[in-house]
Amino acid sequence: MRDTNLNSQQVVNKRISEAKVAYAARPAYLGKGTRLLVDKVTPNVGDLVLARVRKIGQHKKIELTNGRRARMFVGDEIVVVYGNRYAPDQFEAVIPDTLAVCHLVAAGGIASKLLCKHDSMQDPTVITPIGLLGNDQGKSINLSDFALKRINCNGGRPLTIVVAGTSMNAGKTTTAASLIKGLTAFGMKTGAAKISGTGAGGDIWFMKDSGAKVVLDFVDAGFPSTYRLSFNQVEEIAGILTSQLHSFGVDAIVLEVADGLYQEETANLLKSKNFRKSMDGMIFAAKEAMGGKAGVEWLRQHDIPVLALSGALTGSPLAIREAMEVVDIPVVTSETLSRPTVAEQLNCWLLNQKTVQPASA
Repeated sequence: MRDTNLNSQQVVNKRISEAKVAYAARPAYLGKGTRLLVDKVTPNVGDLVLARVRKIGQHKKIELTNGRRARMFVGDEIVVVYGNRYAPDQFEAVIPDTLAVCHLVAAGGIASKLLCKHDSMQDPTVITPIGLLGNDQGKSINLSDFALKRINCNGGRPLTIVVAGTSMNAGKTTTAASLIKGLTAFGMKTGAAKISGTGAGGDIWFMKDSGAKVVLDFVDAGFPSTYRLSFNQVEEIAGILTSQLHSFGVDAIVLEVADGLYQEETANLLKSKNFRKSMDGMIFAAKEAMGGKAGVEWLRQHDIPVLALSGALTGSPLAIREAMEVVDIPVVTSETLSRPTVAEQLNCWLLNQKTVQPASA
C-alpha cells in the first residue's frame, strides 16, 4: 500500500531526517529538496533508497554514518544503497530490477537480492523499498554524484605497501592496521585505503585507530561495493584513492585489497600493470601455510613483489613454523608489524626483492 502524501516535501524531509542513514550512504548530501522517486524507476548500483525494515534476520543492527551500530526494529525506515555483495562466508547478492522487496546484506547498508548464503548465516534482514531518493530535478541520487576525483600529484610517490590475502577472514585488515601502527610509531605520516570490498566502516575505523592520518575507501570513490564492477572501474578506484592520499602529503600509504586471489575483481586488479607500478611491495595474509605458499607463488607468477607473509596463521606458533618451511620470505606477526622497527625491516625486504628475479623473467 502506498503512503498517503508520499511525495509531500514536508513529509519526505521528515521521514529522511528520522531515518537511520547507513554508512554506505555517508558521502551523500540529502538536502531539503530531496524527493522520493517511486514510479517507473530501475535501481542502479550506488542509488540511495529509503526502505522499511520488514523482517529482522542476520543483521539486527545497521551501521550509521558515524560508525555507531544502531539496533533495527520492524517498521524502522532506513536510508541504504543498492549494491552487489560478494562474501563467501556470508552472502552473495545482486541488485534487483525493481523496487521489490529485497534484503539488507551488509550492516553498512547494502540493499540487494540474495542469491546464496553460507550455512552459518541466518536469512538476511528483509526490507521493503519505499522509493529511490532523488534531487529537486527528479534525478536519482547516486554515490557517484559525490565521488572523489583522481588528482595529478607532483613529486615522488610515497612508500606504498599493499595488503592482500587468500580469502575473507585471512587477517588482511589486522595486518594492514598493524603495519600502520608500526609506521606511525616510527614517525611516518601514514595514509590508508580499502580499495575493494563491501561498504562498511569496521575496517576503516580500525585503520584510523591504528594511527592513519587519513583513511579512504571505495565508497569515497562513488561505489557501495566493488563486486561486479568492470576492471576499468576498479582500477580507477585504486587510482583515485592513492592519488587522494598522496595529496595529503603522507610519507607512506597502506592499501588493502579485499577477498582472495581467486575473486575476479581482486585477481584482475592485482594483474594490472598500472596497479603493480603503483606499489613498492605486498604483505600477504593467509589462514594457514598451504594457502600462504600457494598465494605467494600466484603473486610471483604475476610479478608482484611479496615482502612478507602474515595474517591469521601467525596466531599459531605451529602454523608459523609450517609456513617458514615452505616460503622463502619472512613470516611476521601483527605484533612485529606494530613495532617502529618495521620501517627498517621494510627497507631490508624491499632490497631483498630486488635480488629476486620475477617469474616471467
